[in-house]
Amino acid sequence: MASLTIDHVGKDHGATRVLGDVSLTVADGELLVLVGPSGCGKSTLLRCIAGLEELSRGAIVMDGVDITRAEPRDRDIAMVFQSYALYPHLSVRDNLAFGLKMRKTAPGEIARRIGDAAEMLGLDALLDRRPAQLSGGQRQRVAMGRAVVRRPKVFLFDEPLSNLDAALRGQMRVELMRLHQRLGATMVYVTHDQVEAMTLADRIAVLSQGALMQVGPPAELYARPTNLFVARFLGTPEMNIVGAAAAQASGLVAALPDTVASVGVRAEDLHVAPGGVGAQVDVVEHLGPEALVHLRVEMIELTARVDARQVPRVGERITVAVDAARLHCFDAAGQRVEGRQATADSPKLGIGKP
Repeated sequence: MASLTIDHVGKDHGATRVLGDVSLTVADGELLVLVGPSGCGKSTLLRCIAGLEELSRGAIVMDGVDITRAEPRDRDIAMVFQSYALYPHLSVRDNLAFGLKMRKTAPGEIARRIGDAAEMLGLDALLDRRPAQLSGGQRQRVAMGRAVVRRPKVFLFDEPLSNLDAALRGQMRVELMRLHQRLGATMVYVTHDQVEAMTLADRIAVLSQGALMQVGPPAELYARPTNLFVARFLGTPEMNIVGAAAAQASGLVAALPDTVASVGVRAEDLHVAPGGVGAQVDVVEHLGPEALVHLRVEMIELTARVDARQVPRVGERITVAVDAARLHCFDAAGQRVEGRQATADSPKLGIGKP
């Protein structure tokens, strides 16, 4: 395997800047997930790493070797695409073997590698089928197997699960985690699905409009988003964001520092609580063991995550509170405000109704 350094990389399409100035390091054996909304530049960055697009600026270095101008075939990188990219007229076995045959790998070695990949990915019973005879999940496993048999230094995944239904996506996430654990491989994975990002990644890199917003372990980005974009993008449901003046006027929080322009609170940190502020329940989404309660505090719309045994009724008046220690504060530029975020007399957590 290998380490990967993305050094001040930029990419333009004519006058349109797709990637600004992106710098990242992927450690040997790490699974880094590039996440962001459509059009943020994450797939472009992946294609630049693979050599499928030329950089406008910067460099890409693998294990200390500059591969910026190297041909894709010379980069020792395998890429798994969203569309599977399987040859429809070839069997699974021949799809797995195709790239190895093009590299003139010995037949015995081809057979060994196919056998190893088939066992790893549960493809043994499918080797003589053609892609049309496979389910979407099976096709994606074949696409991953075709990358595995090459034994590359780096694996690239471009939204490989986006064509699958929710149940299959969940299954394939587990397969990918097992694959990474077994291979100890260096992987860069692109997705717009934050659940995939949070569950798969050793580290997440969040991109927006071609710029890198934040990089770090999933738990760190969720607990301490560095700006409003990351705060809103990571987490389901989206973090509640309220203007500082409105939050104080409504009684949700007490006094805030002058540098704070807006405050955020996760749905799980907004509690139905005695002694809080009055709220009207508008909508309830039942999710089995829990529910999302959409409510209104004066003109402020908020979402709370509650236990299924404590779900209020639509139209009911309740009180809600948030602990100051769980607030996320941001300045006028949308950047995180560190240090003391609210005064100690902010409403405390609790359970109850008025």
